[in-house]
Parts: sequence; C-alpha cells; structure tokens
Amino acid sequence: MSYLSFNNHKGNLMVTMAGIFLMATLPLASADFQYREALPGYHYQFPRDHFEHEDFRTEWWYYTGNVQDQQGKRFGFELVFFRQGAKPGTGNPSTWAVENLYLAHAAVTDPSGKKFLFDERLNRKGPGIAGASAADSRVWNGNWQVKWTGEKQVLDALGSGYSFHFDLTPLKPLVIHGEDGISRKAEGKGRASHYVSFPRLAASGTIQIGRETHTVSGTAWMDHEWFSQSLSADQAGWDWFSIQLENKTELMLFRLRRKDGTIDPNASGTFIDAAGKPRHLSRADFTLEPGAKWGKYPIEWRVKVPTLGIDITAKAVLPNQAIAAKNAGPKYWEGAVDYAGSHTGVGYLELTGYEGAVSLK
Repeated sequence: MSYLSFNNHKGNLMVTMAGIFLMATLPLASADFQYREALPGYHYQFPRDHFEHEDFRTEWWYYTGNVQDQQGKRFGFELVFFRQGAKPGTGNPSTWAVENLYLAHAAVTDPSGKKFLFDERLNRKGPGIAGASAADSRVWNGNWQVKWTGEKQVLDALGSGYSFHFDLTPLKPLVIHGEDGISRKAEGKGRASHYVSFPRLAASGTIQIGRETHTVSGTAWMDHEWFSQSLSADQAGWDWFSIQLENKTELMLFRLRRKDGTIDPNASGTFIDAAGKPRHLSRADFTLEPGAKWGKYPIEWRVKVPTLGIDITAKAVLPNQAIAAKNAGPKYWEGAVDYAGSHTGVGYLELTGYEGAVSLK
C-alpha cells in the first residue's frame, strides 16, 4: 500500500510516495477538470484494468518478491511504477504537454551481504520516456518495465550496481480488495481506492549485484491501485503487510495511524485461502502489534487473526531497508520480512509517517 500524491502550491507540485516528498515544477491543473472518485459499485474489466486509468489522479503498479539462488542465498526485490495526473483536460495539443508524471522505485535486498540497493526514476509521460499502455501491454519508465505476455508478467530494471530480470506467473487468481469494489482508507465520499492484487506469483530470473549474477526463483506479490483522494487530515501514515504462508494461503493487512497515536477504524485486509478464494477482513478481525525498532521504524511485529488461528511474528531480514530518495524528503521503510509462529512464510512490510506525517490530498 504505497501512495504518490501531488499538492499544488505556487506552481509547484509536491510529490509524496510513502512519505517521500519529491519536488517537480509543473503547471497547475485545469480548473474545470474533475478526477473520478473511487466509489462503490465499480465494474472491473480485465485485462483493460491492468493498465492506466488517467481519469483518476493517482495510480501505481507494485511488485515485491522473495527469491533465492541455487545455493540458497536469499534476496528481496521491489519494482514500483507510479502515475500522477498533473494537467488533464486543458486542450493543449502538444505531444509534450505534461498531463501525467511517472515515478519509479527499484530496490534489491541482500541479507547475507548486508546490502540494500535502491534507485529511482522521475519522468513525464511521453514517447519513449514513460507510460502505461494497454495497447502495448506494458508499464515503463526509461528502460525499467513490466511487460505482459498472456498471463506472464516480465520485469526488468537496471540500477546502480545491480539489475534484475524476472518472469512472473500467477499461481492464484487476481483478488479485488475491500467491499463493493473499493478499499476504504478514510471516512468521506471518495476516500478510497480501487485495489487489486496477484497475491502469489511464481518468480524466476536473475539478479546481478556487482559482477555476480544469481539465477533465482521464489514468489512475488503484485498490487495495482488507483484513486483520486485517500488519507484524511488527521492521519499520519500506515503500516502495510503482504504475507505469503507456506500452507499456500496469503494475507494483505494494513492499518492507518492517526496523528494522535490512535488507529483509524478503516484498517482492513484480505485473506486468500489455498484455493484462491478471498475473504474481507475488518479492523476487528486482526491485530498488529509493533515490537523491536530500527531507528524510528518498528521492524518486528506480532500479527494475529484469531478466527483463522494465525498468530505470527514478522521480522525484517535486514534492519536497514529504509528508502532515501535522492530528491530528498522524509524517509519511509519498505523491505523483505520473514514470518514465524503458528504459521511460517515470507512477505514485505511498508512503514510510512514515522519521520513526518504523510500528506495525501
């Protein structure tokens, strides 16, 4: 559950992605244009809905995974593409008019080498630059991309001192999170998102770090979310968990923290059984208890879903998986974790708002 947001102020747009504020000079949006809100009753259409939704302000495609090489060496990876509407509906005929801005993040976690490698991309939408095309079945930013070939999704990214290539094949059907087509984030009309996931994909490919290339395999998770508004003014940030258990079930859980330290009632989640059937979870169905910290970030958690007999501990495979974007601003933490207890498994954890409240409007 990662977010990218722009706030207009004197001709500048402040970009927030999971607590990072990235400055980009763009013109103000057209006063007569209204983005669509994420409302109940949305009719999903696939494969079309796998790609761009430019009538919504914000959108992202998020891939994370846990893999290992033939010698058992563990790695985590992340590749995320964000689209932010900037100036639609003005009637500007120029190919280079900025109507959408694209941000991308890529990262590799190497626990045994105690390395966390991160890079970012920021580009306007444009021919050969960045975009998300249903016609081409791909999302890209420069030479980073995900390309759909039938059901398979192919990832490629080249960073500073590392690169990766993955073929991802769904092992479970697509899941729609929330209720009645929306995942609610706060009280009020439209404060929600349309949120879908492939909760378990078989991942195979290569990771190169320095001069070493590792042939790897494992599992990945894919999220796709689009919306036009989300957090309320009293919310500071969120804690998000993807959980892939060894019994072939999965969990997505998130909670939203208020500035006064309380938890917003709109926390929710989804349990996916071994056959791929999803079950919506409300805040009352689960608890998330923070434990040991790395700096300000709780990187150990106790996760309980009593009705499912789940009582597990999440622990980061590497303490420092904090994202520090080159374009400055507050950090956030996102990284690979292990789960142990009543069940075992792997996943990813995202923590925002611990070094300053996230501002999403």
